[in-house]
Amino acid sequence: MKKAALALTISTVAMILLVSISYNLKVVEASSDYDIEHVDHTVKIMYNGYIVINDTIRISGQISASFLLGLPHKYGPHVLRCLAYDAHDRSNTFPVTLNVPLEDRAGFYGVKIDFPQGAPQVFSIEFVLSNDLLMQDLGDPSEFTLDFPAFPSLTKVAAVCNGSILFPDGAYYVGGAVPAFNYSAENLAAFTYDPSNVAFSIGNEKIQIFDIKRLNREIAINEFGQLSCSDSYYITNKVSKTMVSVEVVLPSNASDPVAEDQFGRMMSQPIPTSVTQRIYRINLTLPVENNRSARFTVSYDLASEAYVKLGKEANSFAFNATLFQELNYYVEQASIDFVLPEGARLLNFEGASVGGLYGIRRSVFQETVSIGRQGIVSLDSLAVGITYEYNPLWLAFRPTMWIWALAVVGCVVVVLWRRPRAPVGVGVPSKALRVRPEYVKSFVDSYEEKMKILFEIDSLETKVQKGRIPRRRYKVQRKTLEMRLSTLSRTLAEVKERMRSAGGHYSDLMRQLEIAETEINEVEANVKSIDARHSRGEISLETYRKLLGDYQRRKEKVKTTINGILLRLREEIR
Repeated sequence: MKKAALALTISTVAMILLVSISYNLKVVEASSDYDIEHVDHTVKIMYNGYIVINDTIRISGQISASFLLGLPHKYGPHVLRCLAYDAHDRSNTFPVTLNVPLEDRAGFYGVKIDFPQGAPQVFSIEFVLSNDLLMQDLGDPSEFTLDFPAFPSLTKVAAVCNGSILFPDGAYYVGGAVPAFNYSAENLAAFTYDPSNVAFSIGNEKIQIFDIKRLNREIAINEFGQLSCSDSYYITNKVSKTMVSVEVVLPSNASDPVAEDQFGRMMSQPIPTSVTQRIYRINLTLPVENNRSARFTVSYDLASEAYVKLGKEANSFAFNATLFQELNYYVEQASIDFVLPEGARLLNFEGASVGGLYGIRRSVFQETVSIGRQGIVSLDSLAVGITYEYNPLWLAFRPTMWIWALAVVGCVVVVLWRRPRAPVGVGVPSKALRVRPEYVKSFVDSYEEKMKILFEIDSLETKVQKGRIPRRRYKVQRKTLEMRLSTLSRTLAEVKERMRSAGGHYSDLMRQLEIAETEINEVEANVKSIDARHSRGEISLETYRKLLGDYQRRKEKVKTTINGILLRLREEIR
């Protein structure tokens, strides 16, 4: 009996093992039922130094559920985003999971692409990497060295892998781990680990290493359907070489570009460097040194017939455009404001690629549609469709208001003219006191010093949050800055009171300055509030980013007002 029970137990265990092995074999076969025939590994350098790596993969067979691809782990911190899509239809995208293990291999930064409806025979995986991987030679600014993965890290052998590095026109090969800008490999091994580099030379500032922190585009539609646009840039130089100019790309139908600095002063006329691509060089008012920032605005007109059409309903109009597809640089944060004509009413908004980050602002007579987007590159296409209703009778609104205003003023003048005139006494005209130039100079210098200290405190906060400086050192430096700020605040209060007492436009400027300071304090309080609400999970990440962008724009607008007031005061003492 015992022998029979033992034999039954052994046979049961054997059956379980056979079933398990058979199941595992089936899983392996199901997940391995394809071969990689060809890979195109393209590395593109954008104008501001960011890198776009595109792996277009052709397979035979069928991928059951997901696909793994990786990079050497050293490139993981530089990955800004990853997108997978059908190579024949970029709008057909697939879910991507970042920073996953590449099977059981260490030393890789892996991504997983899921194919819920099955994988196409040809698909693309696109990475955007930061410009920290591109180094500029200090002795010869025309020479650069790029650190990049020469081949993708696949989990299977690839029969053929063609690699290519794309630069702007005029670049030539200097040296590096790859033999040329174009190279290839046959039977590329699975789990290839190949960090590489290439040195190249390119002149005429065709590549500059800088960040575009924000790009705010405003498209205003007037009552006749004409379009006027303005692009406001906020850039930061990331290399020791001083920036004196920057190239911007305008939409294909743009014309008559004009550039202004952050104070609204006219800059030199933009110089076209490629008329077919609408690329213009902007000469900056002041050179931008390493880790310094600059703001400027480029205004231009758009051909309305290419974007605005009559709608299907009476008095309705449709605006359709694909935005930012012409860019040749990476933008960290972009926003677009569509300002409708005065009296127009929004009927419909379509923007599947926007991802829900849009809102509508309404004033008394006007509506504005605002869109926000994080991380824009040239291959993105932000398709937007806006349908609005506009009654032509609104064309007469402004002239009618002016006529009524003139009529009222005329009536008041007539009434006052016909009143009996009383004897007019002769008085001594009042006059605002003259403020001595040294007081004005002291106020401007102190206020600019105050703004510089506040900027240093913000920078210090950022460094300690990112762990770049020890907390003990942070406390010492912050206390020193706060003591300087306290002394400056007392000095500013005294001079400000003297200028306010002088009356005239000095008093008005001090009032505008106080209003601006109050608004900045309100914006900073609101930012702290949404930070706390986001950390508690009360608002989503999309809502948080949108609100943060709105507050940052308000803050920049107020700072521009303050800089304008200081500039006006400084001009008085010249």
